[in-house]
Amino acid sequence: MELDKIENILEKYFEATATVAEEETLRAYFSQESVAPHLEQYKPLFQYFSIAKEEKFTKQVPLKPRKNTYKWLSIAAVAVLVFGLYFGYQDYQEQKEAEYAYSETKKALNLLAQNFSRGTEKVAYLNEFEKTKQKIYNNN
Repeated sequence: MELDKIENILEKYFEATATVAEEETLRAYFSQESVAPHLEQYKPLFQYFSIAKEEKFTKQVPLKPRKNTYKWLSIAAVAVLVFGLYFGYQDYQEQKEAEYAYSETKKALNLLAQNFSRGTEKVAYLNEFEKTKQKIYNNN
């Protein structure tokens, strides 16, 4: 009768439905010297649990304060981002100023070129006047 009860509790144990009291019954049964021969294979398992329950960890665990590197990394990332935005904006402003100066210089040179073209037309008239004057002088 007791053997049937132990086998039922053992089935429950392996199905993970045994209660704590039933597990204690199994531990007590398997800690005896006489165990049924077909259940002899489970004896080391339950003896291990009994021995492990008695073990205590006595070594000192050094607790070091945790450094908050994540906080410092985020601060450094923000600093790099602000640094990049500041100098990037300065470069952008310098580029805008250079483009504006280029366009204004281009306008001034176009105006100068137009005035030189008009001046060249006037020189052409002077050239004609010079030829005509030479003809008059040569005829006289």
